Amino acid sequence: MSASCSCSVRSTFGCAVAHESTRQARWSPRHPDLPLKGSLIVTEAVLEGVRELTLERPDGRVVAWSEFGDESGLPLVRVPGTPGCRFSLRADRTPWSRRNLRVITTERPGFGASGRLPGRRFSEPADDIAAILDHLELAAVHVIGASGSSPHQLAFASRHPDRVRAMTVLVGAAPSTDDEIAQMIGLNAEAHHLVRSGDVEGLRLLLDPVRRAVLADPIAAFREIMDRAPDADRAVMAGAQWQTELALSAREALRPGLDGWIDEGIALASPWDDVDVAAVRTSVTWWHAPKDANAPLSAAQRLVDALPSARLVQFGEDEGHLAAYHREGEILDELLARG
Repeated sequence: MSASCSCSVRSTFGCAVAHESTRQARWSPRHPDLPLKGSLIVTEAVLEGVRELTLERPDGRVVAWSEFGDESGLPLVRVPGTPGCRFSLRADRTPWSRRNLRVITTERPGFGASGRLPGRRFSEPADDIAAILDHLELAAVHVIGASGSSPHQLAFASRHPDRVRAMTVLVGAAPSTDDEIAQMIGLNAEAHHLVRSGDVEGLRLLLDPVRRAVLADPIAAFREIMDRAPDADRAVMAGAQWQTELALSAREALRPGLDGWIDEGIALASPWDDVDVAAVRTSVTWWHAPKDANAPLSAAQRLVDALPSARLVQFGEDEGHLAAYHREGEILDELLARG
């Protein structure tokens, strides 16, 4: 049980944008100072009826999460991608309501309202999820996440196997070879190379202007980050609802500063030594796309093959990293049917 907890229901949120000096870097946004218009409407649409909660861990860190849905509903833990936060939510939550879900969206150290934990890997955020479940007096839950969530999900399943009814990973990151890194979008590929060479300051110089661009105009920044995205991903990015969700989530995730993203980037590109793949006994369905330029399919297939009870489901041949966006109901039904 945690030492303390607080909760509030939110319908509005003021996204703070820091004014920072320009630094020389290898990634240069073309539109660093464009404001995102209508941010109040954006916020109200995504956060209507969402409850915010926090608890304090034994090391003094604050861990934040959000909830949506009836507290008597079927609990579903959502683990956001990178960079993500407790506001990584869908504006249209009809698929959740129709299935009577109590949706718990977690947040990792250094993002949003959650305190940083320097040097962390994947076991610490996994234990944070267990602490949230302890506080909520929930035993076993369904777990779903995407992209950079995958090692955190697997660490949770390996360290707390009795807490997972079934798990779904969407276009998840996986340990990659040099050839696979070369297939990634430019930002991911360069970040991997910098981490593997031990150049943490170089990683900071790479990500700092990206963060500033995201705070100024998340949509324009994300379009440039996704430099190798297929047409199917670009069609998703053109949708007003997706843009609404991305704007709030990205700004809040990076609002506190760059350190949380640096810590997670180092963890993702380093050996996953604290993820015991053989101990992941829960049922895992891993959905992936052939043209995913953020997380190559071959790396995902290799990791799925190493899991004791997992299967890989491929999206369409021309789809990429955002392929799951319009399939929420189908993906949820498959997950819930396994547990």
